[in-house]
Amino acid sequence: MYKPQILFRFGPRPSGFATVRQGIGRLRSGVQAIPPTGLLLLAMASIQIGAAIAKNLFVTLGTGGTVFLRVGFAAILLMIIWRPNLRQLKWSQYNGLLLLGLSIAGLNLAFYEAIARIPLGIAVTIEFIGPLGISLFGSRRWRDLIWVGLAATGIILLAPFDRASLDPIGVGFALLAGACWAAYILFSVRVGQTLPGGSGLALAMSIAALLIMPFGLFEGGTRLLNPSNLYLGLIVALLASLIPFSLEYEALKRIPARVFGVLMSLDPVVAVIVGFVILGEQLGLQSIIAISCITLAAIGVTVFGTQRNEHH
Repeated sequence: MYKPQILFRFGPRPSGFATVRQGIGRLRSGVQAIPPTGLLLLAMASIQIGAAIAKNLFVTLGTGGTVFLRVGFAAILLMIIWRPNLRQLKWSQYNGLLLLGLSIAGLNLAFYEAIARIPLGIAVTIEFIGPLGISLFGSRRWRDLIWVGLAATGIILLAPFDRASLDPIGVGFALLAGACWAAYILFSVRVGQTLPGGSGLALAMSIAALLIMPFGLFEGGTRLLNPSNLYLGLIVALLASLIPFSLEYEALKRIPARVFGVLMSLDPVVAVIVGFVILGEQLGLQSIIAISCITLAAIGVTVFGTQRNEHH
């Protein structure tokens, strides 16, 4: 079976190779030093910037083509960084990898199909039913339900449900994206506990890219080879897939899925703040109340969830 390392067995390695490897090592160490909450906040900010860039691709390549470039480039980069050894995999691990790859593919395709039919804010809000559901069903104390309730209240207040009529197909895709997001959270925990580093994510992302490929080729066609589209696809892959998925994957190794689900409720808040700071969108009283609810929920689940983990 082919191994990427073979490329470097003939002759001396390039002088810059060691520098790159050292840089990657320092980056990994730096990421591991960041608290899980900080990792998730960085992931949310990266996704918001990547989504803004993806709009240009969405028009020319369609949902399938855009998702294919995004996930495909992310898979290639992750495989280069982590270089997983397929020979060391056990048959029991393939099942988890396949399920994680399916959840990543479904999450990306369903979400883009949703925002093609309903407003982005509404799609994101409906999608959050997934992680909030995990938080609710994973609760073991009445105090946990308070944080879930606060987060749900804030998300509902942020959603512009009164501004547009909803396409039922778009709502269905948003619900499907939420279900895939919940599955991604659970399967990431499972795979992350059995495979070292980010090798599991790299393999799962590659599976997702293969699953999305038919949709991408059908919608994008030869436009996928356009240099400008490839360049934007690479940038979107870095900002909207590689960076946030890697940060979330690392965070999920250190916090329970229940805590992750509530903390991810800060994602709409990040979008509102970015709109206010960069786009000049004004925050009304309802938005301020919503941000306060979600922030309190995130603080509560982090503080009390951490305390409970320390006692165990």
